[in-house]
Amino acid sequence: MCEVAMGEQDGEISDVEQCSSVAENGVMLVVNHSRARPPLSVVLATVLYCAEFITAAVLCSMYHHTEDVIWMSFTIVFMLVPAVLIQLALTFIHRDLGRDRPLVLFLHLLLLGPVIRCFEALVIYFKAGKKEEPYVTISRKIKLKKGTGTEMEWEIGQTERILATHRNAFKRTAVIQAFLGSTPQLTLQLYATIQEKYILPTRMVLMVITLISITYGALVCSVLAIQIRFDDYKLQLRPCAYLCMIVWRGLEIATRVTALVLFSTALTHWTILVGMVNLLFFFFLPWVEFWARKGSLTENVENNFSKLDTVVVLCMFTLLYACINIFCWSAVQLDLTHQELIEKRQQWGRLAMYYCGRFIENFLLITLWYFFKSDFYEYVCAPLLVVQLLVCYSLAVLFMLLFYQFFHPFRRLFKYNVHDCLHCVCCHKKRRGEQGSRGKPAHSYSTSATMVVGAEEPVELLDTQGSQPPDLTSQLGERETAIVDDMMEAA
Repeated sequence: MCEVAMGEQDGEISDVEQCSSVAENGVMLVVNHSRARPPLSVVLATVLYCAEFITAAVLCSMYHHTEDVIWMSFTIVFMLVPAVLIQLALTFIHRDLGRDRPLVLFLHLLLLGPVIRCFEALVIYFKAGKKEEPYVTISRKIKLKKGTGTEMEWEIGQTERILATHRNAFKRTAVIQAFLGSTPQLTLQLYATIQEKYILPTRMVLMVITLISITYGALVCSVLAIQIRFDDYKLQLRPCAYLCMIVWRGLEIATRVTALVLFSTALTHWTILVGMVNLLFFFFLPWVEFWARKGSLTENVENNFSKLDTVVVLCMFTLLYACINIFCWSAVQLDLTHQELIEKRQQWGRLAMYYCGRFIENFLLITLWYFFKSDFYEYVCAPLLVVQLLVCYSLAVLFMLLFYQFFHPFRRLFKYNVHDCLHCVCCHKKRRGEQGSRGKPAHSYSTSATMVVGAEEPVELLDTQGSQPPDLTSQLGERETAIVDDMMEAA
C-alpha cells in the first residue's frame, strides 16, 4: 500500500479532480492537475494574529497614558506569551534551526514569523501551475459517500505538499493563539470593563477580535480531532456543519467567559482558586491516566530528542490541552502512550461527564455571583441574566448534539450515535424491567443509519428502512446494554 508520510496533510489537498482511473486492485487513482487551493486558513490566522497584537499594543499605550499599571501589565503578558510560543511552534514545525535562513529567523525574533510564513504560502500558491511538476508522493484515502466507501489514491505534488505543511502549522498556531492568549485576554478586558464601569472603544474592538480568535481556534480543534480520529478517510465538511460548530463553540465560550468574569467581580480571590483547580485537574489528568496504564513515553515526538526534551514537549502539550478544557471541550482526549498522543476512540461517557460537570460549575458560579454581586448591577435584571446564561449554555450543548447526530461527516461510522446514547441512559432500567417481564428484547428505534460494530470489526451498515436479518432483533436487544457498558468504561 502506498501511503503518504505527511499525516494529516492529506486532507488539505485540493478536491478538484480532473483525471481518474481504476487500478487493477480496484483502487481509483486520481491525478490532480488543477491549481492548488488558496491558503485561506493561513491568511485568516495571520490576520487574527496581527489584529489582536496591534490592538492590544494600542490598548497598552492607552493604559500607560492613564497610568493603569495593572491592566497594562496583564495585557502585555497575554499579548507577548502566545506570540513567543507561536514563533517557537512555527520554527519547530518547519525545522528552521537546521537551515540557513537568517532573515526568517530574524523576523521570528521580531515576532513577525506568521507574516513571513503567510507571505511564503501566498507566493507558492500564485506560482503553482505555471510549470508541470512530478508528484512526490501518493496518498490513499477512503472517500465516504452515502454510507459507501471508495478507496482512492491521490498524486500529490511538491507545491501541494508545501502548502499543506503551512496550513497544518497555522492550525496549531491558531489553537495556541486562541487558548493561551485570546481567552485570558478576553477575560481580562471584560473584567476591566465591568470594574471601570465604562466601555472603551479600543477595548471593545479587542474583545471582539479575541472572541473571533477563540471561536476559530475551537473550530480548528474540532476539525483536527476529526482528521486525527478518521485518518483513513477523506474529510469533507458541509457548510451546515461549519455553521453548527460555530454556533456551538461561540455560545459555549461566550457563556463560560461571562460566568467566570461575573464570578470574579463578586469573589475576586476565589476566582484564582477556581482557575487553578481547573488547570491542574486537566493538566495532570493525562499523566495520571498514563501512570495508571503503566505505559512508556512515545518516542516519535522528534528523532533527536532526549527523554527530558520529550517530557518538556509533552508538558507543553498537556498545558495547552488544559487551557482548552478550561473554556470549552477540547474534542480530543490525550493518550501519552499513543504514537499520535491522541485517543482515537469516541468516548461518549467522557463527553457527557464534561458537559454535565461544566454546566453545574457554571450554575454554581453564576449563583454565587447573584448572592454576592456588587451595587454596580443594581440596574441589571440579575435573575434574567442568570437564566440567559444557562439557556445559552444549554443551546451550545444542543447544537453540539445536533452536530454529532446529523452533521458529523463520519456519523455513519460511529458504533453508537447520540440518539442511542441518550435513549439508553434514560430508558435502560425501564427497558430491562420490561424485557424481564416479557422475556423479549426491546427494539432500538434510531432514526439514522448507524454502525453497529467496532472499528476493528468488519463493517456492517444497518438501515432502518431496509430488511433485517432474522437474528437482528436479538442483536439489538443486547445493544443497549453494550452502549451503557462502553459509557461506563469511558467514564
